[in-house]
Amino acid sequence: NDARGNAAVHCVLIGFANYDIQEKKLFLSPEGQADSELQLVKNISPYLTSGSDIVFTSRSKPICNVKQMVLGSQPTDDGNFMFNEDEKREFVNNEPNSEKYFRKVVGSVEFINNLNRYCLWLVNASPSELNTMPLVLERIQNVKNFRSKSSKAATRKDANRPKEFQMIRHNESNYLLMPRVSSENRKYVPIGFLSPEVISTDANYIIPNASLYDFGILISETHMLWLRLTAGKLKSDFRYSARIVYNNYPWPENPSEKQIEAIEKAAQKVLDARIEFPNSSLADLYNPLTMPQALIKAHNELDKAVDLAYRSQPFTSSANRMAFLFELYEKYTAGLFVVEKKRAGKK
Repeated sequence: NDARGNAAVHCVLIGFANYDIQEKKLFLSPEGQADSELQLVKNISPYLTSGSDIVFTSRSKPICNVKQMVLGSQPTDDGNFMFNEDEKREFVNNEPNSEKYFRKVVGSVEFINNLNRYCLWLVNASPSELNTMPLVLERIQNVKNFRSKSSKAATRKDANRPKEFQMIRHNESNYLLMPRVSSENRKYVPIGFLSPEVISTDANYIIPNASLYDFGILISETHMLWLRLTAGKLKSDFRYSARIVYNNYPWPENPSEKQIEAIEKAAQKVLDARIEFPNSSLADLYNPLTMPQALIKAHNELDKAVDLAYRSQPFTSSANRMAFLFELYEKYTAGLFVVEKKRAGKK
């Protein structure tokens, strides 16, 4: 960082040897404490935790029987479909018939900071209607020109349907939104439900028709810890990945109806606590310095409910929690790594 007195240091630790020792020394710093504690372990994982030498790989499907997480819709429009408040107002004044085709749209920044942004959503617009709106046609032509000049063959091909986003993953249902990039300073990544009237861009991941249980698990301290260890980084911010973080995540094994209900009730309390502050954005609510006590309490209750769905005894530390998750991951994926031996052919 060029700013004076504001250096950011990022370290990568690489260790290797041609010998082994029985007890390895792992130094862990408890949350909020500068001093580290020594822990003697049999093996140190690549994620600097106690555990085996697991490396999480990219997966197209989750290891558990849960809903698929996908990217939001990708415009590839060179900004022609996107408008801020003033731009939308001016456009509608000049093209009144276009107003019904505007939808609220959110990337990760808009979602977390409660910013208003809009897009032209022309999926169901008929050719006859479009031909009455020259300014909309101009935007469509600009998108066509932009895509046709792309270095990607797939994008050039999609220049033939310029009135739509290039990738449409919106299915007109309620969905759970997970920002792809979020500050590392927050204890919880702000996620939430959105109605079908709002379009999510590919700056977020979405889970269509997600439940309160899904929300409760994904915003829990347990999942947040998993994210911190397995997610990539953009600078020092977390960069969520459906293929690595979500698809490798070990969900509770066979939770009872009572446990699921407890998580759902606690998850609803988190949403209710947010509603108590209608003028505050998620950035305000989850800032460690300004997070309301009611929201902190709701999250603490949810964290306990999620922990009890994993095991009857609460986790005593982050290291203890991660060791449990790693073991559960190995249990879930044991059959995925078995390679069937080929039968010897008859001579």
